[in-house]
Amino acid sequence: MNIVIAGAGDVGFHLAELLVTENQNITLIDNDQEVLDYAGSHLDVMTIRGDATSISTLEQARVGDSNLMLAVTTSEKTNMMAAIIAKKLGSRRVIARVDNEEYMEPEHEETICSLGIDQIISPRQLAAMEIERLIKQCSFTDIFEFEEGKLSLLGITLEDGSPLVGVRLADIKHLRSTVGLHPIAILRGHKTIIPRGFTQLKTNDHIYFITKPEKQHLVQEFVGKKQRTVKNIMILGGTNLAISTAKRLQDNYNITIVEKKKTRCQEINQQLNNVLVIKGDYTNIDLLQEEGLDSMDAFISLTDNSETNIISCLTARNHGVYKTIAQVENKEYIHISQNIGVDTLINKKLLAANSIFRFVRKGNIEAITSLHGVDAEVIEYVITKSNQMTKKQLKDLHFPDTALIGGVIRGEQTLIPNGETQLQLNDKVIVFALPQAIKRLEELFR
Repeated sequence: MNIVIAGAGDVGFHLAELLVTENQNITLIDNDQEVLDYAGSHLDVMTIRGDATSISTLEQARVGDSNLMLAVTTSEKTNMMAAIIAKKLGSRRVIARVDNEEYMEPEHEETICSLGIDQIISPRQLAAMEIERLIKQCSFTDIFEFEEGKLSLLGITLEDGSPLVGVRLADIKHLRSTVGLHPIAILRGHKTIIPRGFTQLKTNDHIYFITKPEKQHLVQEFVGKKQRTVKNIMILGGTNLAISTAKRLQDNYNITIVEKKKTRCQEINQQLNNVLVIKGDYTNIDLLQEEGLDSMDAFISLTDNSETNIISCLTARNHGVYKTIAQVENKEYIHISQNIGVDTLINKKLLAANSIFRFVRKGNIEAITSLHGVDAEVIEYVITKSNQMTKKQLKDLHFPDTALIGGVIRGEQTLIPNGETQLQLNDKVIVFALPQAIKRLEELFR
């Protein structure tokens, strides 16, 4: 697949880095020769210096022959213009990154499509939506919904005292029918494990389940987590993501935002209604305590500095805050922060990549997601024609050992499958897969 990426900044470089591993032909466009030199020395990509809205630059990148054009510069106007021109020049699919959340509203979708842009993504909006879901279900470290909530992917950490610690998965199989519990992955330190019957669970394992939404509370109880209601939330940092998050939360929670710049505090007050804004240093723990840190149910650190976010969340945890969420854009810190006690991570680049990757994968894909720190993907495939997938039970398929089927959506019905399950035409199948399984899965679901 030929892919053109406009913008070699954080999002563009991250996407190029991920896509190169998929053996895609990548062309990277940017005005900054320095960032292009860095990308060229670290990735197997073609680089072009130039304006992404220039027809001659796009023609040089052969955008007319591209299967996909991603406009992900830091300029919303540049992205939209570059995407429109790329589509007119013949690119099969164009995707533009935007920040204006007005563009993302359903009533404006037709207007955007009429311009020739196939899809717009907002990493900031995706992150704010993710945070909102995590606050609503605060016992879980990860939440991803398939088909508008028909099945849920939940991540949770096993703590000391959990009845699952020391238990082999083979000994809890009977709970699939009563609890609707299907473990699909375990993150143990830096190691990703596909759960098998002989797998024994350990303290601090990050375990991921597929379950039906109405049974989420049963999963919590079974794992040994008590249901907690979040009311008071402290957000560290007055970033655009913090404002977008607060807008989503302000009507249902008591929000306190701590921002160190006076002018930014004034801007936040103008944009939000039911939020207390405090001017103060992020590292001043005495100030945070004075503003109610010890009485907070959730602490969300969204400054522009990953180290600050990690450390402040650990501090909040030490002060008894139940739910901590840190924005961590440096991927090298993801494993570290999880293993030392940060509850949940938010990474805008990863969220953006999840939105885009389903257009890159072969096969009929509805959705795709990655789990923080887990070297694997969760992919929702659609069975579009009768083949070996529909003619045999799952136990008789030559399914890769490095992948497993976690759930099946059949119309309005949801299934937690076992070896005797047989797939049908139009089933939507949720698969957890390590990288080495992707090629085989693309063949099976093509």
